[in-house]
Amino acid sequence: MKLISYNVNGIRSAVQKDFIPWLVSTNADVVCLQEVKASLDQIEKSLFEAVGYSVYWMPAERQGYSGVAILSKIKPQQVTQGCGKAKYDAEGRVLRIDFTDLSIMSVYFPSGSSSEDRQAFKMEWLKDFKVYILNLKKSIPNLIISGDYNICHHPIDIHNPVSNKNSPGFLPEEREWLSQFLNSGFIDTFRFFNKESHQYTWWSYRANARKKNLGWRIDYHMASESLQKRLRRAAILNQAFHSDHCPILLEID
Repeated sequence: MKLISYNVNGIRSAVQKDFIPWLVSTNADVVCLQEVKASLDQIEKSLFEAVGYSVYWMPAERQGYSGVAILSKIKPQQVTQGCGKAKYDAEGRVLRIDFTDLSIMSVYFPSGSSSEDRQAFKMEWLKDFKVYILNLKKSIPNLIISGDYNICHHPIDIHNPVSNKNSPGFLPEEREWLSQFLNSGFIDTFRFFNKESHQYTWWSYRANARKKNLGWRIDYHMASESLQKRLRRAAILNQAFHSDHCPILLEID
C-alpha cells in the first residue's frame, strides 16, 4: 500500500495548480488531505472519482477553514468522521477509514501561532487527542495517523532551533507531548528510515524560505509499533508545489 499525506492549504487552489495530474502520477492507494478549506459541495468530486478514488470528507463548520479528507482506491469497511468532541469536530480535524487489518486517519492539529487562546486550545487538543487515540488502539491496534501535527519534534526537524525555541510548534511542552505520544506505542515512520538533517515539509511564504530550504518538519505518518515489520519506505516529496507544505509518503506491506 502506498499512502500519501498532504496539507494542501485549500483543495480548490491546489486543483487549479494541476493537483489532479500530480495525484495520478503518484499512483497512491490512499491520500490523506488536510486544510481542504471546502465542504464537499464546493468541490468537483467527480475529478477524483474519474482517476479512481472514492472521496471521504470532514469539513469544518466555518467556511474556508481547516477540514480533512481521504481519497482511497481501496473501499474501506467503515468511515468515521470526527473524534467525538464537538469543539474539535466543528473544526474538521479528524477522519478515519478502517480496512480489515489496519485503519488510517487524516488529522489536522491546531496551530496555536495566531494567539494565546489558540495555543491554549492546541494544548487542550493534545491532551484530549492522546486519550482518544489510546482508547481507540484498544479496539484498533494497527493504526496509521497521518497529517499535519504542527509540531517539530527535535532540533534536526527545524531550520533554526535556537531562534525558534519559543515559537509555537517548537515549544518544549509540545515537543515533550510528541515524545510521550511516540513512547505510547507509535513510530515516526520518516525518522525510522531517514536520520538526515534539512528534511522539511513546510516553509513560510516569506523571505524565499522554500528556495533557501528554511523549513519545518511538521507533517507525519505515525504508525502503531505493531506495524513495524510492514514498513517499507518513507519519504518527503518536496518537488510538489501546490501548497506551503509538501506531501509525505509511506509504503507498507
